[in-house]
Amino acid sequence: MNTKWQIPRRTFLKGLGTAVALPMFESMVPHVTSAADSATAMPKRMAFVYIPNGANMADWTPKTVGADFELPLILEPLKSVRQDIAVLSGLAHDKARPNGDGAGDHARASATFLTGCQARKTQGADIKVGTSVDQVAAAKLGRQTRFASLEIGCDRSQQTGNCDSGYSCAYSYNIAWKNESTPMPAETDPRLVFERLFGGFNPNENAESRARRNRYHKSILDFALEDANRLKANLGYTDRRKLDEYLTAVRELETRIEQAEKFATALPNHDAPTGIPKDYAQHIRLMYDLLALAFQTDTTRIASFIPAHDGSNKAYPFIDVAEGHHDLSHHGNDEVKKQKIAKINRFHITQFAYFIERLKSIKEGERSLLENCTIVYGSGIGDGNAHNHDNLPVLVAGQGGGFLQTGRHIRFDKETPMANLYLSMLDNIGVSIDRLGDSTGRLMGLS
Repeated sequence: MNTKWQIPRRTFLKGLGTAVALPMFESMVPHVTSAADSATAMPKRMAFVYIPNGANMADWTPKTVGADFELPLILEPLKSVRQDIAVLSGLAHDKARPNGDGAGDHARASATFLTGCQARKTQGADIKVGTSVDQVAAAKLGRQTRFASLEIGCDRSQQTGNCDSGYSCAYSYNIAWKNESTPMPAETDPRLVFERLFGGFNPNENAESRARRNRYHKSILDFALEDANRLKANLGYTDRRKLDEYLTAVRELETRIEQAEKFATALPNHDAPTGIPKDYAQHIRLMYDLLALAFQTDTTRIASFIPAHDGSNKAYPFIDVAEGHHDLSHHGNDEVKKQKIAKINRFHITQFAYFIERLKSIKEGERSLLENCTIVYGSGIGDGNAHNHDNLPVLVAGQGGGFLQTGRHIRFDKETPMANLYLSMLDNIGVSIDRLGDSTGRLMGLS
């Protein structure tokens, strides 16, 4: 460790309307006397990734429990990070069921996913569900980072109108809820997410800087290089190399976003954000890269990502699935349709595996960044044809700083509330509450 100089964790490279946060350097780690102290000194992050329309559960669920399980067809892309995931079977969301409210399982599934609460059936302005687990965490820990939370997605958000059998579109397009009536819409434009993470604090100055960069074709990093060179003079060899690698990664991501913008799909609403890639897989990976950078720089510790909203009827011709996802999910036990659903599920898992591998490649103290994260991946629907909300497709990646023993398939008792998992996750980051939604206690057997 470089003991010559201790850098504050909240250090930014600053330039014209730019504030580039830094990754964890050796010279930022507090002086500790043991490996255990070093582990607890690292910040813990949590993220939630929501997939639509459930899964083909026969190709999702491992056949055996415990550590000696084989990855089924859908989860095979996670082979390189198998020891860093835990597949959780048996979890349920009772409040995603009708419970007297009739049709609308897709809207309820997404609204309930992080809240554990029953959504009020309305397509008007009187929406009501509950505070989501990510926002409970953000309310308590948000002041420790530049942004309390980050919400991203790939589908343009709709906040009004009827999107599912009398349920407001706000339920279908949001999983993060600041309170029972305030959703946190996901940003879908990678450029806007990038500018938010790496632009200046002053909105007006940020707009001016963007215009100047566009005029002179300069990168956001060009305005912070002088600060970076000054910082380098005080860093040890390892930290200098890490700074170079990090700045290269940010530059490469910005270049990819610029390239994607050249081929962006034109949107009918001219006021809508621009720069959304035409290629769906590229869009997802850009968002995952941005999330990885946000965690690496400790810009936020809480995030949610919706690659596609529940009820989405997106087609996947690039993997030879020409039919709409939602239509296929009503498969009627047709094996051909079920295998197409499995292909879609595997596509999403492949993009997620890319993200997990990225987190694992980033060193943070004595661990990887992934080891300090808890990433929940799943859906509020089990089988799309049955519209059931028990035995959900759920997995968790990362060890949460030692909180979760991964490399296992764990089967919980039938009807175990998924909200119990969230209570345990909150405990792990120092945010203890008595109840979240329909929780009945902490989820045992994770460590």
